[in-house]
Amino acid sequence: MERKKYLVVTAGGSGTRMGAFLPKQFMELRGKPILRLTIERFMEACEDIQVITVLPSSYMGSWRDYCVRESFHCPQHLVSGGFTRFHSVQNALEQVPDGALVAIHDGVRPFMSALKIRALFDLAREHPAVIPVLPVTDTLKVLEKKADGTLVAAPEVVDRSRIYGAQTPQIFHSELLKKAYTQGFDTLFTDDASVARKYGIPLTFAEGERLNIKITTPEDLVLAQAILSQVSPK
Repeated sequence: MERKKYLVVTAGGSGTRMGAFLPKQFMELRGKPILRLTIERFMEACEDIQVITVLPSSYMGSWRDYCVRESFHCPQHLVSGGFTRFHSVQNALEQVPDGALVAIHDGVRPFMSALKIRALFDLAREHPAVIPVLPVTDTLKVLEKKADGTLVAAPEVVDRSRIYGAQTPQIFHSELLKKAYTQGFDTLFTDDASVARKYGIPLTFAEGERLNIKITTPEDLVLAQAILSQVSPK
């Protein structure tokens, strides 16, 4: 039986690193909020996808108003964000049934192509946890900070060929991810893959996309504007 597709969009943060009066997910690129651009990627990729949007509780009313005013016709279940990202996803998973494929995606990653989204969902049919990753290209240094604030080299040496950066969407068999999220919160839970791994769910890794950037700083916003001016993801 074909698993239904669900999308949990995590957009419950305040966006303090952006240094703006408006949370970054509501800032606009080409006249549209970043959050809308992100959701539209998945609507294009999977017409029947069910969307669950996690928002700060203080912005839920204004987001509803925006969707009506701008005729953004996307049936969504809105969920209030929790104390951490872990708790936000935990809240959202209450709205996801067992036996589904659930993609957890950052609301400020608007450039994942529809082609890649479909490919990840196809892979997730046979694998319980699919994580897009990219190899790290920078030379890495392990440093220690001294009491005076200066940085000195630590004895560890990092083999860059073994280091990859994780992206979203991370896609799971919903019944397994829901069980993983019954675990107590751990500060080492930096993404959904780390939650799944601790619970014992085997992870499958797939190639991500370089343009699938996460917009968290003013510099990221400049880069996003440049990407929009040059390409249109397919």
